[in-house]
Amino acid sequence: MASAAIRKTQGPARSGAKHQHADPGESQDQGEFQVDIKLIAHELTKVADYISKLKSEIGALRANEIYRTRLPGAHDELGNVVHATASATNSIMEAAEEILGYDDDDLETYRNRVQTRVLDIFEACSFQDITGQRISKVVEHLAAVEKRLSRFASAVNARDSDVPADQEEQARQTRKEVFMLHGPNSDGDGVSQNDIDALFD
Repeated sequence: MASAAIRKTQGPARSGAKHQHADPGESQDQGEFQVDIKLIAHELTKVADYISKLKSEIGALRANEIYRTRLPGAHDELGNVVHATASATNSIMEAAEEILGYDDDDLETYRNRVQTRVLDIFEACSFQDITGQRISKVVEHLAAVEKRLSRFASAVNARDSDVPADQEEQARQTRKEVFMLHGPNSDGDGVSQNDIDALFD
């Protein structure tokens, strides 16, 4: 122990004799530099906990299910809605055009023919119930995706970056801005029909 203590006390003296021309400030800075192992261990533990939490939130996001099931399901349901709506619209228009073309002299015959086609129109209008169910499924898919993304963004304190969108998305957005293709407005948004009619009064 004595020899160790001597080495500790003599070490700086020899170092000072050897480096007597060195900058005194340099040796002072080296003496003040200390490594806090506990602080480093604490910070590394926090990083490890954050990574573990991040992995858990990524797993809860279930991204594979979103792009394999949820989004394709919503896409298919909307496609079916478009098809059913177009089919019903064509049936209704064909029936209406046929009714307008009737020129029967016999009132009873005319009434029967019109009644038959009106029933066809009513039947075609039943598409609303089916499309309503399909749209409900789409809303369910999107709500699940929104809930997971919201939880993930909140858990990792996500912030939108300044990285531009992909070229296709950017081209679509530019086209919307140039041609003002915003689609139909929600209730209360945009210009009402009464405001448009007032321009021609």
